[in-house]
Amino acid sequence: MAKIKIVTDSSCGITEEEKVKYDVSIVPLSVMIDDTVYVEGETISNEEFIKKMDKSASLPKTSQPPLGRFVDLFDKLGEDGSSVICFNMLEAISGTVHAAEQAATLSKTDVTVVDSQYTDRALAFQVIEAAKLAQAGAGKEEILKRARFVRDHTKLYMGVVNLENLVKGGRLGRLSGMIGGLLNIKIVLQVENGELKVLNRGRGMKSLKKFYDGVYTKMKDASKIASVGISHVEAFDMVHDIKSHVGQFFPEDQICVRETVPIIATHAGMGAFCLMYFTEE
Repeated sequence: MAKIKIVTDSSCGITEEEKVKYDVSIVPLSVMIDDTVYVEGETISNEEFIKKMDKSASLPKTSQPPLGRFVDLFDKLGEDGSSVICFNMLEAISGTVHAAEQAATLSKTDVTVVDSQYTDRALAFQVIEAAKLAQAGAGKEEILKRARFVRDHTKLYMGVVNLENLVKGGRLGRLSGMIGGLLNIKIVLQVENGELKVLNRGRGMKSLKKFYDGVYTKMKDASKIASVGISHVEAFDMVHDIKSHVGQFFPEDQICVRETVPIIATHAGMGAFCLMYFTEE
């Protein structure tokens, strides 16, 4: 039966259970570690990647999905006359969205490509809400409107405890020279309007925890928190700390905690952690 089907890339922090439950299709990125290429979610898991990255001789390299992978999936999903909405990670960290856009012009299927302006669990917020509506029979405009609402009501704060990978990967741009040489510097990044911004920098973990105390206060005062996610790169102590604070005003068993996806782990480095949430108001 013709309907709208939801596609995303493997940077999306959706669980396997959610993927099946909401019938979401994933187009995987690839990652190269010490001259060996792996396909995300197929030949390497998030947990396996992080362990290999920790022991790698050089910074891993991530690659957007081949154009043909998008085209083949779009064509397959549209064989029954269905349309596709494809949500991708922010253009600021990957050209994946542009590969999807090009594939959409080559596919026989009606495909709408969306730059979610986020990644990881913050991307999953949009994907899951869109997939729920698609399963309920909603039209394209209703689904896109809901996704935009979720996007505009999402917050993402990432703590980076080791700047080496960010500097090597060039993701700090002009800011890398300013903060890269400082001893024991820790930073907080925010994704806003599809851009990476440095919100806070300081020495030691105390500076990070102090910043997050302010985030918890904002969350506590927010109306109707709909979903919360924590992603990390073996930052187990901070995960416990964040859960204990957020759990005071949001059900702890509803917080989705995951080892982050390879593209984020590669640039954020070991010990990084990220708190994401969206509100209904």
